[in-house]
Amino acid sequence: MFKSTPCAAGCGRPAITGSNLCFIHQADPEKEVTRIVDSIKKNRHIINLSASGMRFYETNLSKYSFYGCNFKGASFVKSSVRETEMKMCFYDFAEFIDCNFSNSDIQFISFAGSVFKNCNFNGCEIIHVNFEGAEIANTTFDNCDLYNSRFINANFVSSAFINCNLKQANFLNAKKNILFKSSNTSEAILEMDRY
Repeated sequence: MFKSTPCAAGCGRPAITGSNLCFIHQADPEKEVTRIVDSIKKNRHIINLSASGMRFYETNLSKYSFYGCNFKGASFVKSSVRETEMKMCFYDFAEFIDCNFSNSDIQFISFAGSVFKNCNFNGCEIIHVNFEGAEIANTTFDNCDLYNSRFINANFVSSAFINCNLKQANFLNAKKNILFKSSNTSEAILEMDRY
């Protein structure tokens, strides 16, 4: 797991990898994003990275492996995370706009309180993933394995789960505007608010 070092400015936020300051207190935030992305591109297997609060725009993170990383409060816009392996990472309260996660292996991840707009998770393995309280709009999860993932109190707008494995997936109190065509909904917990 990532080591959380508090920001030297005293704000309580975690410092980003390679710095003693959080992203907000960086003198040149764009330079820090470039530095982190360059570091990722050199390694392919990223372990214990702290990139909390960083802003990624049109960033290609496809075909990388992320283990035990911290992306809490980060923002990803028009970014590609296709065919990527993510395990034991934290993306709580992150934002994903127009992002492509297709065919990724996503396990033991927390997306609690995150926002997803116009995203594609088609063909993903999404195992033991926490989407509790997430805002999910115009996002597709077609042909996914969502075994034991949690969407408790999530708010869905025009999203689809077509031909998915929903065994033990939990949608308790989720606000429903979802298409579940050809998915095994009988094996999921679907006690949802209907609006």
